[in-house]
Amino acid sequence: MILCCGEALVDMVPDGVGKDLHYRPKLGGSVFNTARALGRMGVEVGFLSGVSNDPFGEQLNKSLQESGVDTSTIVRGNGLTTLAFVHLDNGDATYRFYDENSAGRMIYTQDFPKISPDVQAMFFGGISLCLDPAASTYHEIFDANTFGKVTMIDLNVRSDIATDSTAYFKRLKQMIAHSDIVKVSQDDLDLLIVGEHNPMEKLAMIKSEGPSIVILTEGSKGMRALHSDGKVVHVSAPKVTVKDTIGAGDTFNAGFLAMLKNQNLLSKREVNAISAANLQKALEYGAKAAAIVVQREGANPPWAAELV
Repeated sequence: MILCCGEALVDMVPDGVGKDLHYRPKLGGSVFNTARALGRMGVEVGFLSGVSNDPFGEQLNKSLQESGVDTSTIVRGNGLTTLAFVHLDNGDATYRFYDENSAGRMIYTQDFPKISPDVQAMFFGGISLCLDPAASTYHEIFDANTFGKVTMIDLNVRSDIATDSTAYFKRLKQMIAHSDIVKVSQDDLDLLIVGEHNPMEKLAMIKSEGPSIVILTEGSKGMRALHSDGKVVHVSAPKVTVKDTIGAGDTFNAGFLAMLKNQNLLSKREVNAISAANLQKALEYGAKAAAIVVQREGANPPWAAELV
């Protein structure tokens, strides 16, 4: 099983313009999207998070189960569901979060059951690493449970919402050092590493901290990955008409992990020694999955039959 650890929330997606602008709720959250996408791809996956007992929380929990996700490590709470108001600019999404005292944020390590020995890999990321107490809780779960397991983190840097940016970047640095796979965007690179280094130099700097694979996603330009032998693998993004980019990177994460699983490469030894050819297959599968979701409104990951 792959265990995805992080936030579930509701994206408030704009509909209309100007004074007639209003919002429609869509289920989301970076780690929620990745878990749901993995389930739809036929991968055994669980979700560890705090989820509200409110109507939005009921919808989130139901959607996970309908997508084949094990929800036994979800802690239900009476706080409200986090809302992310989306702003779209030519399809590209930016977010404003409403998260104070939410069920997803007010969680502690002792709230969760013991991690099953069946867990083969763990995935972290999203806004869940920004704000305490949830951020410290996920970090503690990471430290206590990832030894011997393949660990992936999607940095998705949100320093603008972190109340303590020093602690936030320290947390990310520590998690990077003990992750096998790290995914970043160009924005992430610029926030993590200040200076006039080119993207590949920045990727190499991240890789020098410990990961076996570092992936840079570049939207319509595709993605590049730096792996253990120092070589770069590049995959182009499929040419599609983009409706919006909500959930694109999250769905890529799922496709990438799913293909590693399908190739029997989801172990620390195999990830560290992955060939360029196998890495390319995983990148291509992730790119194909992301290309489907950007043609849809909101984060609506594809099912396995759509990826044949």
